[in-house]
Amino acid sequence: MNQPVPSAALIDHLLTHSVRRGDFVLKSGKRSNWFIDAKQTTCCAEGMLLVADAALAVIPDDATAIGGLTMGADAVAFGVAAIAATRGRQLRSFSVRKEVKDHGAGGRIAGALEPGDKVVITEDAVSRGVSMLEAAAVVREAGAEPVLLLTVVDRGGTVAAMAAEHDLPLIALVTALDLGFAYEG
Repeated sequence: MNQPVPSAALIDHLLTHSVRRGDFVLKSGKRSNWFIDAKQTTCCAEGMLLVADAALAVIPDDATAIGGLTMGADAVAFGVAAIAATRGRQLRSFSVRKEVKDHGAGGRIAGALEPGDKVVITEDAVSRGVSMLEAAAVVREAGAEPVLLLTVVDRGGTVAAMAAEHDLPLIALVTALDLGFAYEG
């Protein structure tokens, strides 16, 4: 799947509000001189609109739901679904819990996912993409079909190969390179 031309406004918002420079230890244990807290973009009104505009331009017409592993996917999924609704497009949204809930309805899915849904698995930022693949597996177990992996920022550059191994197309709205950094996968 072709990568979209990144939105200059989205890149600017991420650089202004989400990118931090310094000495950071990543989830992988590697050190980096930059970190992206994409929630500073995905959780504010202006950023939500920018992300939704970019996402809705690439989400397949037959997609019926959007979600992913909580916390990284939540703001993206809920914001995109809400803004889509204001534009006449209905997308259900959901979260995948990190663990099975053993009370109430139980399970790992929280939200409006239904069996048979064609699902966009999303995340705010990825280095390797492991959480997106975990969410895709849970979605399949729930009887829905992942049709696209969609990340706001790909900082690692390795998720595309991992997605291809699982026959899932990947779109990154913005890459590390777009932000002026090298990939750190």
